Formats: sequence, C-alpha cells, structure tokens
Amino acid sequence: MGGSPPQFGDGPALPLMPELAPSRVPRTFRALRHRNFRLFIGGQIVSLIGTWMQNVAQAWLVYRLTHSELLLGTAWFCSQIAVFVLGPLGGIAADRFSRRKVVIVTQTLSMAQAFVLAALTLSGRVQVWHVLVLAGALGAINAFGMPGRQALVIQMTGKEDLINAISLNSAVFNAARIVGPAIAGLLLAVVGEGTCFLINGVSFLAVILSLTAMRIAPAAPKAPEPMWRRLVDGFRYASHHSAVRRVLALMGCATLSSMPGLVLMPFFAEDIFHRGARGLGILMGAMGAGAVVGTLTLARRTRVSGLGRVMAIGGLTTGACYLAFAFSPFFYLSLALMPLVGFSAMRQMASANTTIQTLIPDEYRGRIMALYSMTVVGLGPFGSLAAGALAGRIGARATMGAGSVLALVSSLIFAWSLRRDPIAA
Repeated sequence: MGGSPPQFGDGPALPLMPELAPSRVPRTFRALRHRNFRLFIGGQIVSLIGTWMQNVAQAWLVYRLTHSELLLGTAWFCSQIAVFVLGPLGGIAADRFSRRKVVIVTQTLSMAQAFVLAALTLSGRVQVWHVLVLAGALGAINAFGMPGRQALVIQMTGKEDLINAISLNSAVFNAARIVGPAIAGLLLAVVGEGTCFLINGVSFLAVILSLTAMRIAPAAPKAPEPMWRRLVDGFRYASHHSAVRRVLALMGCATLSSMPGLVLMPFFAEDIFHRGARGLGILMGAMGAGAVVGTLTLARRTRVSGLGRVMAIGGLTTGACYLAFAFSPFFYLSLALMPLVGFSAMRQMASANTTIQTLIPDEYRGRIMALYSMTVVGLGPFGSLAAGALAGRIGARATMGAGSVLALVSSLIFAWSLRRDPIAA
C-alpha cells in the first residue's frame, strides 16, 4: 500500500490517469520510486505472510475442534460482520483523522489479538467460542483499519501511480497467500495452530515500524461537522454516482459468490480429496500464485480506461472456474483451476479498487473506500454463514456451484450495463 504527495480534495477527480514520464524504474514497479510506498510494501510483505498463516490456522483449528461446516461459516461471519456494521464509521475516521495514525493504531490492536489467540491455543485452553469472539474483535479492528489503508495509498504515491500501487499491493497480498498457507500447512502438521498465531503477532511489528518511518505531509485541517451528516453525505455521494454504484454492486456479488469456495476449502481438502492441512495449504497457495501473476500484469497499465471490461471478464472467468472446481472428481484437476481463480478474481478486485479511487475526490475517499470494504469484506459474513448452512443441507459441491452461478449472472449484467453506459474513469 519522494517528495510531498499532491492534494486532491480541491476539485473533482481527474477523468483519466495521465501517461507517466520515462523513469529508470521498470513500468511494472514504478510506484516503488516513492519512499513511503517502498516502506509500506516492505512492512506488508512480512505482515501479510503472518496474516495468511493465521487465516489458514484459524480455519483448521475450528474444523479440527468441531468438524462442522456450519461453524466454519460462523467463524468467517464473526471475523467480518463488523466490517459491514462499523465500516461507515471507519470511513468517517479515515476522512476526519490522520490516516497513517488510524492504521498504526489498528495494526497494533491486531497484533494484540493475535497474541491472545496464540496464548490460548499454545496453553491448550482454546475453545471454539474463544476463536469466534476474537475473530469478532479482529473484524471490529479491520472496520477502521481497512478504509484507512485503502485511502492512505494515494498519499504515498500520488494519483499518477495509483493503479500501479494498488496492483503491486495486491500482488504482495497474494504472494503472501502463497507463502503464508504453505508455511502454515507445514507448521500445522508439526507444531500446531498456536505457533502460526504467535508468528502472525510478531509480524505486525514490520508494518507498524514502516508506518512510523514514513514522511507524509499533514492534511489540511477539516472543519468540524456532525458525524451523522458526514455519514449521510458519503452514502448520498455513492448512491448518486452511477459508475461507483455499479462497481460496488458487482463487487458485492463477487464477494457473496466466492464465499462458498473460501469457507468450504478445508472440507474439500479433508473430506473430499483426503489431503489434510497440507492439501489445504497447496490449494490456497495455488490460488495466490495465479493472483500474483494477474495483478502484476495489471500493474503495467498506466490508464484506467478499459478496466470495466477487465472486471466483467474477471467475474465470468472466476465463476466458470469455481463451477468446474465444484464438480471436479480429482484433486489435481481442482489444483489446476485454483491459479485461474486467483488470476481472474484479483484482477477484478484491483480494477474495481483503482476505478473507484480514480473517480472520487479525496474528501470522500475514506467513506467511499469504507463502502468498498463493506462490499469486498463486509458482505463476506452473510455469504459465509449461508455457505455453511447450505452445505449442511445440499452438500459442499452444490453450494459452491450455486455461488459460481451468481458470479456468472452478475458479471453478465455488469457487462451489459457497460454497453449501455461505459464507465468513463
């Protein structure tokens, strides 16, 4: 996620991202010429590996303790519902206070959460309700941290390198998805879940130190305004902006449709393919590998025009691959599909993030990115709970198939809307 960053709150968002002047930094990595972004990415590389280790270990812990698809879905619900409920307040905080300070505070609280979970697990006292409560606490923290991180990126790089910065950040996120689950899969089999949680807690130090080392120009003082008025104003802006509204709707459907695959992956790894924790790590790592390739190819773009088509194609490809995965009889066929899922899903997500951030003025950035976080994360709890409940009734394969149909239909509707009203970002 050199020099003072430009301010963008004094006028409307620019309609097009300008071409960049020649630079010694390769075009794919051009956002790294900014010192603040280099610090941010360095910290993220370490911290996100720990985060993915905890994600995999937590899912495995819940499944080991309960062998319940419903409780797998419940754990996801608890970890993300607060992003939906508290997301608007997080957006207000990102627009009202220093975004860097907001992120430092939330990262510190996330570190504390990981240490508590590690202590309970390593001591042998952990119970499912402990995991659910701590997952809920982490969700509340993320409700404030995610809009702050999303809105902070442009202060590190400026608008001309925004698409590259978002793509590189996504690439790092998914590189960690390869390394983190792979390490977690090995550690789960040897030392258990508690060590994964402990490593994640320590990893937060990297991103906290990188944030404190940044040099970011202070934002202009903001006039006091009632919180409810800022909240209503943000919702009104999003509802009246056709392109923002359509992108948010597409990403909401993408989130709901992907949850069966994410929530039920431990069930597929253990009960269908009989590969255990190591198989789960391999499947998740393969998805991350495809996502890294997808976001790095997107990072070469210097213009936003055409990203609507990327979103539509990404959704269609993701839906088709999940449909094939749902009814695949072989582990290695399913494994071959996972890089395609990661490639298309993350290109869609990075394109949506870039498009929205390019369309909106800086004064609304925190609140609109909070709405974006609500669609890509906050809706996840509803999808995860539904996935767990449906899997208990109609089976894991049919549940994943239903999610893939939603992805296909919503992407077709979005593609049709582009033909009638293109997104001029």
